[in-house]
Amino acid sequence: MVQFASPSRSQSPSGVSSGSEPRRTKKSKSKDGSSKKRTSADDQGENATKANGSTSARNAAERRSSMSKPARDFRDQPEPTPKKKKRKTTASSAVIPEPSAAPTPEEAGETSTRSPSPVIDFDGLSRPSRGTRERLDEPPEQKELRMEKMKGAVRTLLECIGEDPDREGLLATPERYAKAMLFFTKGYQENVRDIVNGAIFQEGHNEMVIVKDIEVFSMCEHHLVPFTGKMHIGYIPSNAVIGISKLPRIAELFARRLQIQERLTKEVAHAIMEVLKPQGVAVVMESSHLCMVMRGVEKTTTSTITSCVLGCFERKEKTRNEFLSLIGVNRR
Repeated sequence: MVQFASPSRSQSPSGVSSGSEPRRTKKSKSKDGSSKKRTSADDQGENATKANGSTSARNAAERRSSMSKPARDFRDQPEPTPKKKKRKTTASSAVIPEPSAAPTPEEAGETSTRSPSPVIDFDGLSRPSRGTRERLDEPPEQKELRMEKMKGAVRTLLECIGEDPDREGLLATPERYAKAMLFFTKGYQENVRDIVNGAIFQEGHNEMVIVKDIEVFSMCEHHLVPFTGKMHIGYIPSNAVIGISKLPRIAELFARRLQIQERLTKEVAHAIMEVLKPQGVAVVMESSHLCMVMRGVEKTTTSTITSCVLGCFERKEKTRNEFLSLIGVNRR
């Protein structure tokens, strides 16, 4: 094979060796213009390889991130929330309202009657409505008209259930029931301030005070039948204590109206919190509802327990557990 090589390669001894290692011979040449061109081409190739590598790495990263986000279609991506533009107000355009004095109860009248508590108004009434105030302030003539209207309604009920309202046993029933219903709902007209009557004393006492087993009788507002039970009231004073008889009276005030047990428990707790301003108040009530004993599911042994804790009783579990233990709930 060497004898039949071309004359151009056989003339130079280096040509024979260049046949076996052509690339190494080219690199051993002196650095001329052609070698420089070849070197720049190699650099471009390397740069292109790096660029392709970075592009593929970027594509791989995008693919990995798209795997963590299931929505790959741009239409499935959530739209960005628009940024709210802040309005620039100049000193000339800004209008500062003048502070107005709070209206007095006399000036407010029927339009603004609420105190900071959602339970008691400025005049001591609890959740008053237009009918509540009319019944409280009505003259004797209006009371007689109200009684006659209620008696007529009861007589109509007796007729609708198929009874004879003129028979001997039912002759006085409309009047008796009307008076009983007014007594069951007398709490609407009672005033919290009159019940407390200034019986708040600064004694520097900061330990728990509990009045338990307060008997409560109320009327279910859904079926107009009674629910009865016991209420336990506890509070931790901020130096001031209240006459202990006032706690059952406050419970009686809110119970003598159309109620549900959950609201009754909450209203008693908030009323004591507003009147006394203690560190905390806790109220627990357990009762039996005749609306589910005499009718409905007719379960005679069931009892319902509700609670409302405010202040330190709500913040501190240890204080709350101490109250529940003292009233006997945790022992059952």
